[in-house]
Amino acid sequence: MAYVLQADKLASSRADSVQKLASCERDLIVIDASFSSEGDWTPAEIETIRAGKKGRRVVAYVSIGEAEDYRPYWKKSWDADKDGKPDAAAPKFLNAENPDWKGNYRVRYWQPAWQQIMLPAVDKVVAQGFDGIYLDIVDAFEFYEYDAASKGWLDDRPNPETGKTYRQDMIAWVATIAQRARAKRPGFLVIPQNASQLLAHADYRELISAIGVEDLFVADKKLRTEKQSRFVLSLLEQLKSIGKPVLVIDYPKSESIHAAAFEAAAKHGFTLLLTDRQLTTLGESK
Repeated sequence: MAYVLQADKLASSRADSVQKLASCERDLIVIDASFSSEGDWTPAEIETIRAGKKGRRVVAYVSIGEAEDYRPYWKKSWDADKDGKPDAAAPKFLNAENPDWKGNYRVRYWQPAWQQIMLPAVDKVVAQGFDGIYLDIVDAFEFYEYDAASKGWLDDRPNPETGKTYRQDMIAWVATIAQRARAKRPGFLVIPQNASQLLAHADYRELISAIGVEDLFVADKKLRTEKQSRFVLSLLEQLKSIGKPVLVIDYPKSESIHAAAFEAAAKHGFTLLLTDRQLTTLGESK
């Protein structure tokens, strides 16, 4: 597996980035739907990358749980003063900026106005020739499950706007994306990142093609203990048991733990990528 969101930093030119991806020997390559501010990947570039290895799949990264102020759909009037809070001109789906990621704003992902912005992006990914879509911020429901009064998270918290839980609303959103893409291209891969809690739902396990999970085996310079990862592992095993891949992305800060991390992944039958958190390199994968 390769996971490169800043392909413009992978090599000295766009053409060289394409060739580096094409020759990397990975079976699955995740790249942003756009090369950079220079524009989207072309169908010819996607085909060149795919043709670098027989059976390779190339999938497009798309964030569906946050609005990003560097995307074409963003309007400056949504937060003109850049204080991290939606202005009066902002759509109702827009929520506050994520304090951990400048320029990324929470959204009410269940609202039709947000989905009507994102679904054309799904159409574009299909038209570009990608084999699938890699969905980020699927765990956006966690933000809405936080209860300020108790200062804790409420699992399966109801959404007063829909009458369903925030988790059910996210599953429905992923299903809408999958149906939209697969109507145009049967067999289109749909791979969510994180939000392993949703794997407790059988309909979600059937819906998705695989799952990507970050920070499972590694915590900076140390390995996580089995106890620390036990809950997530129990959910991932439910997906693996029906023959669907588990893709783990870890960001080690010490090469000394690489071998042990790969050993842990092999024990569970997962694919592991060790890479930089900025996702500018090919990293190492087994």
